[in-house]
Amino acid sequence: MTDSGEPNQAEMELGPVLAALADRHRRRVVLTLLAEPDGAERTCSSFGLPVSKATVTHHFRTLREAGLIRQVNRGNSNMAQLRRADLAARFPGLIELLRAEIQRDEATQRDEIAT
Repeated sequence: MTDSGEPNQAEMELGPVLAALADRHRRRVVLTLLAEPDGAERTCSSFGLPVSKATVTHHFRTLREAGLIRQVNRGNSNMAQLRRADLAARFPGLIELLRAEIQRDEATQRDEIAT
């Protein structure tokens, strides 16, 4: 474990990663970060999760402890960054599965708009 509470790449385990991704709000955070350029950082509040501040804190701690995100302190805010390279190295194919979910969601939205 690093000082920030995230596992290093070798310590990342599939169970906690899948458990973190099972929640729709946490998956939304990961998918949003995946849709952005590699290395992009966002504040936790920028995701607009429809939950209390305490629940947002819980979700980001779960994502960090699973190894999905890195949180970087930028003075008065914590920035979330997807650990894309670590995930790709530790769990080959996971990023592609998540990208496929983004594409499926986009197709569903297009279909809903067309009807």
